[in-house]
Amino acid sequence: MFLRGRVATHDGSPVPNDVLVERVCNNRLRQEVYASPHGDFSMPLGSRANSFPEASADPTSPFAVASKDSFMGISRHELTNCELRASASGFHSGVISLLDLDAFGGSVDVGVIVVQRGTKIEGMTLSATPYKAPKDARRAYEKGLQAERNGKLADARKYFETAVALYPSSANAWFRLGTVLQKENQKDAARQAYTQATTIDTRFLQPYLSLASMAYQTGNWAEVLNLTGHILDLDPLNHAAVTGYILDLDPLNYADAYFYNAVANYKLNQIEDAEKRGLQAEHLDLRNHFPQLHLLLAEIFARKNNYALAIAEMQTYLAVAPHAKDADQAREQLAKLEKLNGSVSTSEKPDQR
Repeated sequence: MFLRGRVATHDGSPVPNDVLVERVCNNRLRQEVYASPHGDFSMPLGSRANSFPEASADPTSPFAVASKDSFMGISRHELTNCELRASASGFHSGVISLLDLDAFGGSVDVGVIVVQRGTKIEGMTLSATPYKAPKDARRAYEKGLQAERNGKLADARKYFETAVALYPSSANAWFRLGTVLQKENQKDAARQAYTQATTIDTRFLQPYLSLASMAYQTGNWAEVLNLTGHILDLDPLNHAAVTGYILDLDPLNYADAYFYNAVANYKLNQIEDAEKRGLQAEHLDLRNHFPQLHLLLAEIFARKNNYALAIAEMQTYLAVAPHAKDADQAREQLAKLEKLNGSVSTSEKPDQR
């Protein structure tokens, strides 16, 4: 069974590069596929059996890719709690509910997902520079994207190098070049490419996030704080209540930024900021991409003697990552927290004598 449709902009302008169509069920990301440069997409749901396994890709479409996270299949009735939306990098996305899906057809046309550029968003997850690039540079960039999707990193690197040579002002091309270089373990070159992208377009957030990730891996907490601070300064979550609005932008990237920022604040002994950013990351991390976030929050709550919340976070960590290398250590810590919480509860009981 395939869900087919297309992504279109509200004003008929070209569809953004790197559009992902996401299937979200019960507020959890279950699957994502790339749309073609024209906006068409095809999302496989597997057979029409009692449950739908997460399929790898539509073999007939070079733009369909496997879900970035592996999940078990979902039962047929759960499709009524699913919706499709587009992660269109700097755009607001419309939503298509699968409530009335005819699950007995081999191929279902779900229609059009309309995206609209957010006028209130200062930061972007896609730079506008590719649309200004010469035709040859755009063609090289698009070929680079295709090669990267197909795992041909050497070819992708050559195409992106051609793109930046033909149009050095393409922040996206520099960013994608940095991504490929990082995959090839050329870290210094990747860092230079990311930095070049940030120099060209300070509102293009992805290279800042990649640099923050590299700084996180090396424990450069001041640098992490500086880079993620730039992202969060341009994030509408800092300017509006958390109502789900931010999820129409790019929840994974913002979750990463908040997580890195929380850890950096904690390492720099800025506990209140670490707690604030950690809770915001937890709200956005639909994929449970960072199980260790729950350990961080558990440690913060324990330091504040809020053992009940610390216990809840530790239990969540063990549920999400039951076979982690430190799972036994986490269980021991959980037992200590439960003992401390029991002592607090006992001391707070009124004297019955």
